[in-house]
Amino acid sequence: MVAALDEKFVHVATLAELKKSNFLSVVAEKHTLVLFNYDGQVYAVDNRCPHMGFPLDKGSIKDGILTCYWHYARFDIQSGGTFDQWADDVRVFPVEVRGEDIWVNLAEPVDPRAHHLDRLRIGLERNIPLVIAKAVIYLLHGRSDPAEPFRAGLVFGTRYRQDGWAAGLTILACMVNLLPYLEPADRPRALYHGLSAVANDTDGMPPRFMVQPLPTDSADIPTLKRWFRQFVEVRDGDGAERCLISALRAGADHQQMADMLFAAATDHRYLTIGHVLDFTNKALEALDKVEWDSDLAESVLTSLVPSYVNADRMEESNAWRNPVDLVEILEETFKKLPDALAQGREKDVVAPDKAALVQVLLGDHPQLIADALLKAIREGVPAAEVAGVVSYAAALRIARFHTSNEFGDWDTTLHTFTFANAVQQGLWRVESAELVRGVFDAAMSIYLDRFLNIPAAPLPEKNGVTHAPETLLHALPDLLNLQQQVNPAGKQVAQYVFADGDVDQLLAMLGKLLLREDRNFHTIQSIEAAFAQYELLKGTPEAVHVLVAAARYLAAHTPTARAQGQTYTIAYRLHRGEKLFEE
Repeated sequence: MVAALDEKFVHVATLAELKKSNFLSVVAEKHTLVLFNYDGQVYAVDNRCPHMGFPLDKGSIKDGILTCYWHYARFDIQSGGTFDQWADDVRVFPVEVRGEDIWVNLAEPVDPRAHHLDRLRIGLERNIPLVIAKAVIYLLHGRSDPAEPFRAGLVFGTRYRQDGWAAGLTILACMVNLLPYLEPADRPRALYHGLSAVANDTDGMPPRFMVQPLPTDSADIPTLKRWFRQFVEVRDGDGAERCLISALRAGADHQQMADMLFAAATDHRYLTIGHVLDFTNKALEALDKVEWDSDLAESVLTSLVPSYVNADRMEESNAWRNPVDLVEILEETFKKLPDALAQGREKDVVAPDKAALVQVLLGDHPQLIADALLKAIREGVPAAEVAGVVSYAAALRIARFHTSNEFGDWDTTLHTFTFANAVQQGLWRVESAELVRGVFDAAMSIYLDRFLNIPAAPLPEKNGVTHAPETLLHALPDLLNLQQQVNPAGKQVAQYVFADGDVDQLLAMLGKLLLREDRNFHTIQSIEAAFAQYELLKGTPEAVHVLVAAARYLAAHTPTARAQGQTYTIAYRLHRGEKLFEE
């Protein structure tokens, strides 16, 4: 255990009292301790087993090892160190025997935050959710800044997964993005979900060893960008990774790195059903949270390379080639894109005609879709604004998804939506000419998803019935305790907004309902992307539809077993000092 800062000895018992049974439970200044008389020496130990709080005075000592009676966690009686990593070390207190009196030092240990960061590391290494939960609850107690545990998860996830960035780190980034929308009590739970996802994703995986940068400072960023794209093209991971790390060492900023990555991510169509670009955007957002720490930037961005070089390319997909060759339409459009971008920049910025453009995007004619997007850019609509209309159309596919479709098709619409959102977020970061191609890719994916809106579920409308917003909001948890509540959930959310309910409270509630379910990558993605789109659309009718989409997707994927929530609840009750073994 960590040494005490100061001496704060208090009298707790007499030797005679202890020797009656050789163990004695005492309370000293709100600390419940157990004293042991073992092998001629007195020991003082926190009486709460650090695993799940069972009284250690009911345990036994043999050969200097204290064993808890409940789950058999074992501890060195002298130091408190555990032999079972799922249990945590138990706190021991220095003891002085003064004549016939027993005195115990209650001084607080040095730097308990360092201890809990170390426990978080162990929880990540060994994939022990309860240890992760206890560490996160302590580290966020009374604090709103998740930087320390988030950084720890980012470091661990990029270091100990040979295959690089994947679902676990994406969930962690999503959860940190969701924190501002959540009630304070739910924020540690969100971070616990994200960190547990990282631990699960790395469990049993070999570590990742980064390549070194080029042994020169003369390589310029445009050259490294060109080389990076070439290496990705031929699926050469080592070459691509060396270009990224060399660019960072050469001083490339976050916009230059984003430009390099997004260019390669859109050299081919809709890589791995959109995951490559979505992962890239989440990695960039994660680095924003740690203020682009230079060491982390190297490990985070190079961790993306495996997803680039191993990606599925939709040029090789039958759906993108037949019966209509969407790739050919896009390639011809991209030849015209540089001129359209140049013409648009010379004109005054104009807002898109959302209604007309959405109608085309949801239509049956891919050539008309490509032409309409190109026309909007040429007329002066900023690329990010065009991307916003595409993101909204993708959200409508979810908001109007009919439950007569197969359950797995929810994911089809989800991939399009999160990809479109990532393209838009990326364009806010850097107006990359190459990334604009992703706007067109997203639009073609919306086109391919059109059968999922046949028939189309109707969008909720004001029904003239007056409801108290609070009643609608408080009914949501019970509604989502039932299966097949997709349409009622969408309507409930819409009616809440129509009744002038506080949307901040609605977002917090949707976040709470997300967190009570067991981890589901796509559901987490859907809520995080919907919240991001709501921020861009709030105050408009379209904002309601995005929240309807989020509620419907969440309802389609609830309820679950909720084992993660049970683990978190145990950790939280232990943090509060509750006795789990009592009613």
